[in-house]
Amino acid sequence: MSTAAAALRRLRTFTLTKQQYFAITVIALVSLVTIVASGSAVRLTGSGLGCPDWPRCYGKVVPPGDLNAIIEYGNRLFTGVVGIAVIAAATLSFRRRPFRWHLAVFGLLLPLGVLGQAALGAIVVANHLAPELVMGHFILSMILLDAAFALMWCSRYEPGERRASTDRVGVWAVRGLIPVGQLAIIAGTMTTGSGPHAGDFADDRVTRFTFQGPETLEWMVQRHAALAVLFAVCVAGVILFLRRGGGDRRAQKPLLVLLGLICLQIAVGVTQWLLELPAELVWVHIVIATLTWLSVLWSVATAGRIQPRDGGMPVPNAA
Repeated sequence: MSTAAAALRRLRTFTLTKQQYFAITVIALVSLVTIVASGSAVRLTGSGLGCPDWPRCYGKVVPPGDLNAIIEYGNRLFTGVVGIAVIAAATLSFRRRPFRWHLAVFGLLLPLGVLGQAALGAIVVANHLAPELVMGHFILSMILLDAAFALMWCSRYEPGERRASTDRVGVWAVRGLIPVGQLAIIAGTMTTGSGPHAGDFADDRVTRFTFQGPETLEWMVQRHAALAVLFAVCVAGVILFLRRGGGDRRAQKPLLVLLGLICLQIAVGVTQWLLELPAELVWVHIVIATLTWLSVLWSVATAGRIQPRDGGMPVPNAA
């Protein structure tokens, strides 16, 4: 047998164990979280238009010696690393054993989402970081994290490996935190798009939200803060509710982490407002927001599926 034929045969028979594929999904998730953090750094350092064209920088493969151009172009290059990670997660989902079709679906969503992000990024640059487009860029990042987390979590367990919950109301209470968290995040992106870090550049070509005139930023900060406090109260309420008699307390740990992150987020938000929004603290605020959303997903996943009323098994192929 020739070397090429032997290599082809090994490729056809190549498979991954559950543990091996799980490690790949973790890498994909971490890379997507990292690109959110690096993308935020681009905006907060005023580097959003450091490379005014795309995909090159000032028409060149190597960016000029300007710091903003280097930061912006570096973020674009790291997108390539993310692309490799998500393509690996997508293609190798077909080599996992046992094979599970819904893991392949989640996996394929990741490279499609990254391509969508790249296309949207080009549109954002072409439109001089219009705030509504920057918002869409961040929200698409959160949707990508949804898919990456689902892939990671579901690849960790086989169908039926985790017991279903009999606490129907408790599970739905945890799930009910999703829209509250989404509202807080959307309000946060609108607040950023109303302030000095909407994507600054030297000649101030970047527009900002002004639907409340010069008071737009303060108006948004107040609404965002109110939603953050509401979110914290809801999480605390769900934690207490799960501690009732007959409650399923599996989600308590991630919910406590979530509550801690929200409280930290509120403290950072107040501090950055009092210090007149230093870029470093705004970046920390965005990173914590990303971790907060992951904690929401963790809480919902840990709460698990609901045991059917007839006592049968939950729908297969879901962890």
